[in-house]
Parts: sequence; C-alpha cells; structure tokens
Amino acid sequence: MSTTSSIEGGARRADPASPPAKRLTVPALRARKGADAEPLVMITAYTARMAQLLDPHCDVLLVGDSLAQVIYGLPSTVPVTLEMMAAHGAAVVRGSDHALVAIDMPFGSYEASPAQAFESAARLLKETGAAAVKLEGGEAMAPTVRFLTERGIPVIGHVGLTPQAVNLLGGYGARGRSEVEAAKIVADGVAIAEAGAFMVVIEGVLEPIAIEVTDRVACPTIGIGASARCDGQVLVGEDMLGLFDRTARFVKRYEDLAGRISAAVEAYAGEVRSRAFPAAEHLYQPRV
Repeated sequence: MSTTSSIEGGARRADPASPPAKRLTVPALRARKGADAEPLVMITAYTARMAQLLDPHCDVLLVGDSLAQVIYGLPSTVPVTLEMMAAHGAAVVRGSDHALVAIDMPFGSYEASPAQAFESAARLLKETGAAAVKLEGGEAMAPTVRFLTERGIPVIGHVGLTPQAVNLLGGYGARGRSEVEAAKIVADGVAIAEAGAFMVVIEGVLEPIAIEVTDRVACPTIGIGASARCDGQVLVGEDMLGLFDRTARFVKRYEDLAGRISAAVEAYAGEVRSRAFPAAEHLYQPRV
C-alpha cells in the first residue's frame, strides 16, 4: 500500500514529522504546582499521527504501557516489553514538537535494582528521544527514583492503583478504602516526591487521599480517578475519545469515535459493493 500520498493542507503520511520547536521542559512543568498554576494536561499517545493531533493541546504526552490493552489487545500491562515501549515512544517523539514526552517503564524492567532501572531508562531515552520515564511504586521504589534523578534521568512517579501490580491487588478497584491503605498511599506519594520525582500520578484512589498527597508534596500531582484538586489530569486518549465500549468510572468521553468510525467504514463498504467507489475523480486516465 502506498505511503506517499499527502493530505492537502495537513500532515503527509510520507513525512509526518512536525518541524522542530521548543518543547516544554521538566523544570517548566515542575514549577506548575498549586491552585494558582494552570493545571497540567497529560494524555496517552502511542503513534506518530495521534501524537500530532494531541500535541498542540497537551503539556505531557505519556507513552503508557496501557498500549498493552489499547494497541495489542493484551489482558494487562504485565506482558509489555522494553522493545514495545521504545518503538512506540520513538513514534510519539517524531510526531510531536511541543509537549514533553514521557515513557512508562514496563513491568520487570526496573524493580530488581536501581542499576537495572538505570539501564532500562537510559535505553528508552536514548532510543526514543523522550525526556522522562514513569515508574510505578511507592516507598520501596524511592531509592530507585533517587538513583535515576541523581544520574540525570527525570522520573514521574505513580501511586495508588498501580496496574502493573494487578495480580497482587486482585483487580482494578479504587484503592485506599481502609485507613491503613490510605495512609500507605499518602506515604508512598510523599516518599516518591522527596526522592526527586518531578511529577506524581495518583490513580484510582478515594478523593481525600489525592487531596492530601497533593497538599503534602512539592511537585505537581496528576490525577486519574483522583481529584480535580490535583495539579493536572491524565486520561488514556482512546478512552476519552470514545473508542472503547467499556471504560473506568473516571473516564469522561468527549467524543464517540467508535461510532463515527463504524459509520464511515459502513459507508465505504457500501460504496465498494455497489461499485460507487472509486469514482472518476479518484482515478488516473491517459492524457489525451
């Protein structure tokens, strides 16, 4: 199939990269903390074209390991590999020029030791051009966060509902319903921030927990099923665009792309079967 066609006035499939521009930086984003700062906008992206569409509106494009379910149809994020994250991370960097690009470190690529984490993170940044990595875990991962940041690798933390630990947690339900677990999540967020994370994602927790973490840490917090009081929000792009029938409670659908795509393909299929497509304007004729 040809990849040399162009879209008039828009992006070319043959050369989709945007011209170089000034990207947002870690210090600039870290400074956007507090009620008086503009909330940070983060969305997941996995492909160059989606990155092009999202980039003008976002502060951070997160190449999430949620690509397991969104792109590959896997049951969880556990099977994701470094190779998968590197390939999609490079595509998102090529398709963007404004937002900071951060990449999830996949399960098994950082937990064994700070040295393992550094090797994995350095590989991701080298092979993709991304500016930061994100890793899950609380107090136990704080030494790793410190190890990475002291060696020049910016880190986004992730506490609360941590999908890579789904087998241990037993599912994707909201966390922090007991006093003990609530206190642990707050301690996790504080530990990761104090270790040097420049942002902390708080996922799937009772709202008072998210508010307490946000109030206690010096870096911005990014909520997903957390609280509007967080310093920013993140959603999976395909969820908020309505590409899936079933989504978590915390997802707001801003569009019904699944319905629109289905209708468009139905129309295309009908025209092919009726021989209405291609029409004369889509064909090449000999020059007279």
